[in-house]
Amino acid sequence: MKAVVENDKPSKEECLGSVNAIRDALFVLNGKWKLPLIFTLLEKSRRFNEIQQAVPGITPKILSKELKDLEENGFVKRNVYPTTPVTVIYEITTYSHTLKSVLNELKVWGTQHRDMIRQSMRKKEVTPEKVLHTDKR
Repeated sequence: MKAVVENDKPSKEECLGSVNAIRDALFVLNGKWKLPLIFTLLEKSRRFNEIQQAVPGITPKILSKELKDLEENGFVKRNVYPTTPVTVIYEITTYSHTLKSVLNELKVWGTQHRDMIRQSMRKKEVTPEKVLHTDKR
């Protein structure tokens, strides 16, 4: 690990700017559903029910709200096709692709963190399900 040298410390203004940028990102991407929804739609465009099936645990009401929020913030585009019945397909915008590296880093970190917790729990003989979120598929 690199030792912090006095010259490496950010100025107060740089620190405040960084904190504000992180707060802005968290404000837009807050909650437990937005990033999984973006990740799911990065894979392919989907209809409402397909998204709900791909993201276990999300209710239709919450999914609808989250998709509207993502659309308002420029991450998702809602395409309505004049079929009978009407077809609505949600797709990711070009802007959402700027989150690919962030999502990948979160995935890597989350995997490492889960492994660390599991190893710690083995030492204590406690199941990680009590500590970690588990997928109940």
